[in-house]
Amino acid sequence: MSIERRFTAACELRNAEDDPQKITGYAAVYHRADDDGTEYSLGADIVEHIMPGAFDDAIGRDDVRALFNHDPDHVLGRNRAGTLRLTADARGLRYEVDMPDTQLARDLRESINRGDISGSSFAFTIPEGGQEWREDGDRVIREIRAVELHDVGPVTYPAYESSTTHARACYTKWREGRAVEDAPAPAAEPAPEPQPVPGIPADVIIATARLREIDAAE
Repeated sequence: MSIERRFTAACELRNAEDDPQKITGYAAVYHRADDDGTEYSLGADIVEHIMPGAFDDAIGRDDVRALFNHDPDHVLGRNRAGTLRLTADARGLRYEVDMPDTQLARDLRESINRGDISGSSFAFTIPEGGQEWREDGDRVIREIRAVELHDVGPVTYPAYESSTTHARACYTKWREGRAVEDAPAPAAEPAPEPQPVPGIPADVIIATARLREIDAAE
């Protein structure tokens, strides 16, 4: 299954006040009806909502890395190593990273402190049953209710076009399924008329044919 990515610019990414070796931020925020900033656009009239609870299972189950710009060569931490901590609160998916003593990490902390880098992102796939599609007036809404989480971390730029391609493909598949469900059922073909058989009364032939139709229906 294709990995998708979402970018969060509305929430703070910062160096932790209690420890200059840590960074903290929100990789994702849950949808709120009163905040348009919590709604992701997937294309014309298609939007995505991340629903509360979407990360609950993933936090305790998945092996998650903290990466810079989703680059596996720029590892900042890992939850199973204890250097990345993930929590889900009322706002969304929060992460905290114990930054390594590397040149990359030192430069990144300085860029965050200066405000040059201020956004976060997360990479995920959707498990079976983890999404729902519904129509709301002229819009189609994709609700994400569960994810398999791959990585979180700070990013320089949002990566929207490439990351939403799979979501739009899922939408196309959903629409095609709806079209099949809404299509009228094909009319049943009439049963062939019983053909006369020399030496057998016509009423016996008709009765036998009707019994075969009943057996086939059962």
